[in-house]
Amino acid sequence: MSEVPTPQAPMQHPMAHARSHPEKPAYIMAATGETVTYGELDDRANRGARLIRSLGLTRGQGMAVMMDNSARYLEIMWAAERTGVYCTCISNKLNADEAEYIIRDADCRLLIASKGVAPVADALRARLDDVDLMMCDGVIDGYRSYENARDAQPADPLDDPQSGGIMLYSSGTTGRPKGVKHPLSDEPFGANVSPLVMLGQGLYGFTPDMVYLSPAPLYHAAPLRWCMAVQQIGGTVVVMDRFEPEDALRQIEKYKVTHAQWVPTHFIRMLKLPEDVRTRYDLSSLNAAWHAAAPCPIPVKQAMIDWWGPIVGEYYAGTEGNGFCAISSAEWLEHKGSVGRNLISQTKIVADDGSVLPPGEEGQIFFAEGPPFEYHNDADKTEEATNDHGWTTLGDVGWMDADGYLYLTDRKSFMIISGGVNIYPQEIENLLITHPAVADVAVIGAPHEEMGEQVLAIIRPADLSRDHAELSAEIDAYARDHLSHVKTPRRYDFRDELPRAETGKLYKRLLRNEYWEKDQADQAEG
Repeated sequence: MSEVPTPQAPMQHPMAHARSHPEKPAYIMAATGETVTYGELDDRANRGARLIRSLGLTRGQGMAVMMDNSARYLEIMWAAERTGVYCTCISNKLNADEAEYIIRDADCRLLIASKGVAPVADALRARLDDVDLMMCDGVIDGYRSYENARDAQPADPLDDPQSGGIMLYSSGTTGRPKGVKHPLSDEPFGANVSPLVMLGQGLYGFTPDMVYLSPAPLYHAAPLRWCMAVQQIGGTVVVMDRFEPEDALRQIEKYKVTHAQWVPTHFIRMLKLPEDVRTRYDLSSLNAAWHAAAPCPIPVKQAMIDWWGPIVGEYYAGTEGNGFCAISSAEWLEHKGSVGRNLISQTKIVADDGSVLPPGEEGQIFFAEGPPFEYHNDADKTEEATNDHGWTTLGDVGWMDADGYLYLTDRKSFMIISGGVNIYPQEIENLLITHPAVADVAVIGAPHEEMGEQVLAIIRPADLSRDHAELSAEIDAYARDHLSHVKTPRRYDFRDELPRAETGKLYKRLLRNEYWEKDQADQAEG
């Protein structure tokens, strides 16, 4: 067992829990039941850290992880965390071109992949001849076994552990992914507690006895950082390999889950389960649930509070970490539709001319006096996200009420301009998803010869066998009953699936580009 450093404040770190509670589960893989204790996690993280150092990686250098929700994921993150390197987590849904771009942009010297991404890993092999390649859960040609290399290292902790960092890339919904880089901590190792620990304790009642369900991909910022925050205080994480609505309820009952984070898509899919399925499972252990990643339609949020009680919180933040707004169920019931008040910086609503707007008026959302960040290797993008006051933005549009509660409208880049009128798709999507015949929906601005753009709704029906003409008429009537004429879609298209990340984020840019490129091609042919 490792010797725990003695920082200036009591340590909140898996190393400390490995010493005090070595047999306690640090995490459980829901699909297989594989359990990794804090003692095992610390042993493997120490070996992994020595392996990373043996490859010549030093403080501030980069490595990459491209994995499905493998049982090795969290142990590798804690190994990297004690070496002083930046670890970049790459989506397991990317192709070889996209993954190579991130690995090169982040200047990664090591790639650890899982067997679950073998086809992409194989394609990367010839492109990354100057990068150390390892694989867990099995191997393919050109990759060494991570587990074998790890186990060949001693389990003694590093003599000079240094706090590393996580450098994540935006999903690229508005262009090339951007790497978000924060300065490494200069605090004594083990004393650099994640801000999510304090937020979790204050907002959601985090304790060492908690059991946290993670239903989302670990490569995404929020699931990864919340899991690691739970392990900093000594709780147990239950990791689902992928989200399935009934299975999520099953895992809550099985492991007596006390805390969980979700995205609105998860809520929608659970709410659309048959009533007898939703009531089949004992969810009484849940003390706190919270959601983020996308605006949640008001009827969906209300339905979740009605089902689970006033334990459903919400927050609004980005990988950039420049702001963090949060709201409880009780607050939300008084400010329906809000994502809360800013806890770590100041929220400003800014007009196109740079002036600060008063309560009730809509503009671009900026955060003032928040933690610093930069987009790695892209000073232009960092400058674009920063105004003359030094305030930074995620590119979203919204407004604040007189009490300082923030309301999101949409991303500025997704705004539809039809006949000179500004239309935000999120409001339309929030309505249409409440129709029982709609399983998923995206609203975009499609080309229109006269109006410039027209409102187009792309829908995944709940029943794929339904007649599209009949379904269009039914949904259109519903929209006209609830939306103004200008916001009502002029066209409805239907698809079996919409392009979403496992986190629930909709790749709206891909849909929009598809329609605009087709229009350009048609004009060229005409």
